[in-house]
Amino acid sequence: MAVENGSADEAAAVTVTVTGARTVAPAKNRCTLATFDLPYITFYYNQKLLLYRAAPDFPDAVARMTAALADALRVFYPLAGRIRQDDGGALAVEGDEGAEVFEAEAQGVAVDDLAGGDCSDEAEKVLQHLVPYTGVMNLEGLRRPLLAVQFTKLKDGLAVGCAFNHAVLDGTSTWHFMSSWAELCRGVPLSLQPIHDRSLSRSVRVRLELPASAEAHEKTDPNGPKKALVARVFSFPEPTVARIKAAANAALPPGAKPFSTFQSLGAHIWRAVSRARGLGPADITAFAVFADCRARLDPPLPPAYFGNLIQAVFTGVPAGMLLGGPPELPAGLLQKAIDEHDAAAVTRRLEEYEAAPKLFHYSDAGPNCVAVGSSPRFRVYDVDFGFGRPERVRSGGNNKFDGMVYLYPGRGGDGGIDVELALQPEPMQRLEKDDDFFLRQAAA
Repeated sequence: MAVENGSADEAAAVTVTVTGARTVAPAKNRCTLATFDLPYITFYYNQKLLLYRAAPDFPDAVARMTAALADALRVFYPLAGRIRQDDGGALAVEGDEGAEVFEAEAQGVAVDDLAGGDCSDEAEKVLQHLVPYTGVMNLEGLRRPLLAVQFTKLKDGLAVGCAFNHAVLDGTSTWHFMSSWAELCRGVPLSLQPIHDRSLSRSVRVRLELPASAEAHEKTDPNGPKKALVARVFSFPEPTVARIKAAANAALPPGAKPFSTFQSLGAHIWRAVSRARGLGPADITAFAVFADCRARLDPPLPPAYFGNLIQAVFTGVPAGMLLGGPPELPAGLLQKAIDEHDAAAVTRRLEEYEAAPKLFHYSDAGPNCVAVGSSPRFRVYDVDFGFGRPERVRSGGNNKFDGMVYLYPGRGGDGGIDVELALQPEPMQRLEKDDDFFLRQAAA
């Protein structure tokens, strides 16, 4: 075989025999799911909806956003793959098959019909048609894309509905991706590159016995069929949030650790929902928060870690104590539960799961529960694809059960908080008439 290196004289003096040749391709993208990811395989795709007013020409906007999505998937490559299970029962994301993109139109629907504070029941039904993959379990990621996007042309704007496989990422990573996608669409460099090494959080391989199908798992739900729910968004302006926080902290002794905005507002919601449910004094009520564990690990991990790094933190109390006691009582329960969930507690929870892996149901939150996902710290209103900030950010119907709460920052960016809450119809009607919940008496 001819040798192309060196001169002719050198070739005569030194004999080099090429013994083989081959082409080397880059390794296929592969991301082993960590223990933090696995509990969500039998939850449902997380759905987010962003409403934009007066977007540019719809075909042009969709073309630009789709091109930027392709660029984003090269960076956030786990969202472009599919879930695979190896011979040892461990799960990983492999491949680059891509996301699914839908286009739709609802030209009789205006942005204000959907983004206003008093969203009607009919508008709520429309909202659920603007996000894809309703009712699709994360288990379907073995066969379906891990990300689906729907662009819907509205009468005076654009709806961007997204469905993310929750076994692949949490809320922090969801909004990291959305912000990065928007940056690429605007033609600016990414402000934060993702970290894809999930062994940084946990490197234990866990064997999972997956159900035959999503339907088979749903039939084993001890909580019974899904209940009819009503979803509402309650906007608490910054002065109201401040009054709620001040009330929770008013009776604390000198030197005591003050309650955070989240603990104060969470306690306020917990009490109001328990009143609306008409719970008896001996009825146990639970509160759950899906806490970000990035800063809780030892060593901590940065916000750029891409994946799931959340755990559910629980507390509970009889309704009589919750409603009969002062506001600092539930705020103190939340503070204690959150503070005690340190690195050692996180590790214990992981070890318990690894020793006995369990396939959860999304409604396994506890009796008479209020559960909080999302965070007002997520900068959801900064997701600008080049035609302005969204008018409203909402969640789809997936993973919503009686008492599920999503917290978002107020659009004004002035410290207000939007509370998206799902309840059964009768308790929701009572909550909407609760002056104490809205602090109407205090504001009068």
